[in-house]
Amino acid sequence: MPLPWLDSPQSSFPDIGLALADPNGLLAAGGDLSPQRLLEAYSSGIFPWFEEGQPVLWWSPDPRMVLFPGDLRVSKSLQKTLNKPYYTVTLDESFAEVIACCAQPRGDSPGTWITAQMKTAYTQLFEAGHAHSVEVWRDGVLIGGLYGVALGQLFFGESMFSFESNASKIALVNLVKHLHQWNYKLIDCQVSSEHLESLGAIEISREEFRQQLHELLPRPGKTAPWKIDTF
Repeated sequence: MPLPWLDSPQSSFPDIGLALADPNGLLAAGGDLSPQRLLEAYSSGIFPWFEEGQPVLWWSPDPRMVLFPGDLRVSKSLQKTLNKPYYTVTLDESFAEVIACCAQPRGDSPGTWITAQMKTAYTQLFEAGHAHSVEVWRDGVLIGGLYGVALGQLFFGESMFSFESNASKIALVNLVKHLHQWNYKLIDCQVSSEHLESLGAIEISREEFRQQLHELLPRPGKTAPWKIDTF
């Protein structure tokens, strides 16, 4: 069956149950990255992922990796790092810098999936109060962080970066603790990784993820901009 093509702003996403098994979760191509399109995608269990020179590709993998905030696991070594006073964590203070850092090439790969088009799209979501960032600072220098999208009582993680050991974990742990305090019920991690599994993330079926969306999207979330709470 040919891959569905979103050839106009009015084109609707196919049902996520129609996503391909190989490559896992590929659902549709085309369309734009307007705030309206992105919000429709996340609300349907879909996210964009593509490289420079490709059309926009839309995904809904099965299984889906998620983290329930109350199930966060922090190792003894990570807790020691968290207890050290040498870093500062902020929320929603440097979104543009965070996404720019996440877009930098990593390892031996010269490219990035966070294209200029993606940066613009998620910055628009941030300005509208739907996207958020976590920043980790040391001596006034940004050393780690992450960003994602919040709808209802769900947070959809997009990307993280670390310029020093454990900096991205510091960002994630602080985010999870705040989301738990704010009564968020689920963090979408998209696809499996050992890094996330070590922190308590698990895989659930696409249909179970769909049910979580149905239950949690209508519930009220935290008003933007987000700030660090003391608790």
